Amino acid sequence: MTARIQPCLWYDDNAEEAAAFYAATFPDSRVGAVQRAPGDYPSGKQGDVLTVEMTILGMPFLLLNGGPQFTFDEAISFQVATEDQAETDRYWDAIVGGGGQESMCGWCRDRFGLSWQITPKRLVEYMAQGGETAQRAFKAMMGMRRIDIAALDRAVAGKD
Repeated sequence: MTARIQPCLWYDDNAEEAAAFYAATFPDSRVGAVQRAPGDYPSGKQGDVLTVEMTILGMPFLLLNGGPQFTFDEAISFQVATEDQAETDRYWDAIVGGGGQESMCGWCRDRFGLSWQITPKRLVEYMAQGGETAQRAFKAMMGMRRIDIAALDRAVAGKD
């Protein structure tokens, strides 16, 4: 471990598959060292993939094949700031497609159970303005699954 602090994400037995998916989905992402178990353990055998070190969007992560005892929930999610609708759509489609799930307000869950918030920077900017701008953007967002930037713009302009 070279990072001073990094999230460790617990998977049942598909950490290597998840790492490949994240590396293919997000820029500045790559799979690093794959460590195999030196002996049998409660959820696996000697030689099974135990951990995968990787970088997602420039941030270090450790993915652990810990077994089925623990699963992800919405208490932990990763927020990805997007520049435009094309980037928002690309991430949303990658995460939801192939077994993921849509949720509300830009939240979605990948096929491994990890929650993501795909958040256009425009939404954050509108919310930071406060007042009526924030109220209109917030109201529009509350009715969305995937964030629609054009709909946010219309709502803020009072054309909803």
